[in-house]
Amino acid sequence: MNANERESLAGPAPAMTRGACTHSRARTSYDIDMRPKNRRRGFSLIELLIVIAIILVIVTIAVPQYNKQMMSAHETAAIQAIRTIHAVETQYYSQFGKYASTMTELGPPATGGTAGPASADLIAADFASGKKSGYIFTVAPTPTGYQVTAVPEQFGGSGRRTFFSDQTMVIRNNWSQEVANLNSEAIK
Repeated sequence: MNANERESLAGPAPAMTRGACTHSRARTSYDIDMRPKNRRRGFSLIELLIVIAIILVIVTIAVPQYNKQMMSAHETAAIQAIRTIHAVETQYYSQFGKYASTMTELGPPATGGTAGPASADLIAADFASGKKSGYIFTVAPTPTGYQVTAVPEQFGGSGRRTFFSDQTMVIRNNWSQEVANLNSEAIK
């Protein structure tokens, strides 16, 4: 008997292919391929460095803009505070017949007593101390009334301008560290 006759009597031989399962249980992912896979996990060092570089570029652009916006906000608050001082000086004048010569005269009494010329209780205690929104405010008497000055606590940090005003209520500013005065440019 030759090989062809033997094959016809026994039936076809099962095909043996690579990775084929030879036992009768169901196939699982472990049966198919037991070789370790070379899948990447996480990011490479170069990818992380590129992301960090992009973040640093964004920060170097954003931080100076943020600082400018903060200084502008402090300056706007200082202008509004000077307007508040004008309003309370007018009220102080109507109550006591003279303008207040210091910020403490516009503030509340220190011991919780009654309001009077020494402390009229027209502004909050923290503002009466002379500091607000990154600026230092001073009120001083003049022969014709009063003057108000506002200078940044840290020039270039909390503000870029100094301010001056008097009983005429015209607010003037100076873009240098020199304190603004009557000859400085008026804010329109």
